[in-house]
Amino acid sequence: MLESLSPVLIAAAVFGGYLLGSIPFGVIATRMGGAGDVRSIGSGSIGATNVLRTGRKDLAAITLLGDGGKGAVAVLIAWLATKDGPQEAQRVLIALAAASAFLGHLFPVWLKFKGGKGVATFFGTLLAAAWPVGIAAGATWLVVAFLFRISSLAGLTAVALAPLYAFVFHRGLPIIYLTLFMAVLVFFRHADNIRRLLKGQEPRIGAGKKDAA
Repeated sequence: MLESLSPVLIAAAVFGGYLLGSIPFGVIATRMGGAGDVRSIGSGSIGATNVLRTGRKDLAAITLLGDGGKGAVAVLIAWLATKDGPQEAQRVLIALAAASAFLGHLFPVWLKFKGGKGVATFFGTLLAAAWPVGIAAGATWLVVAFLFRISSLAGLTAVALAPLYAFVFHRGLPIIYLTLFMAVLVFFRHADNIRRLLKGQEPRIGAGKKDAA
């Protein structure tokens, strides 16, 4: 079944997905919105959570949509390129494009490979690649965030359970491997957050800008 995926198509999915994922919406939004360079405040991350620390909810929303959307677009292009082929081949190409977009966000070529922490792009790619899994992971985020009011804990719990959701919903090995790949990298990028969680020092949702930083 995988013979239908040409080397050119695979290369296009990998490199195209990576370049899409590398678009730093947080940096672009804050600079164009007059909020400076988001990398100079808070955690230094380019994601929506850190953009919110500028006090600009509109810029944070743009960043969230952009970071999630670029992963979804990579998946959509891969789906269109394989919509008339075998389902297993389509899942493989989608997983490759999604993983590449995710890597691009975490390690963007335009920012010397220093990117975001991946939660928004994780949800964007997953909702496009396997929407039942994405919805289940999103519901997990909402429940944990409501109970504990800690964004990082909610994100880590959601990505940790995503491979199980992919298995339960029978989304196939390529999607299961994709969720595992993204989960490992999200935990890696949240090493500082995990240390603060263990010490009880992680800021809660709605904390003041000074406390969050």
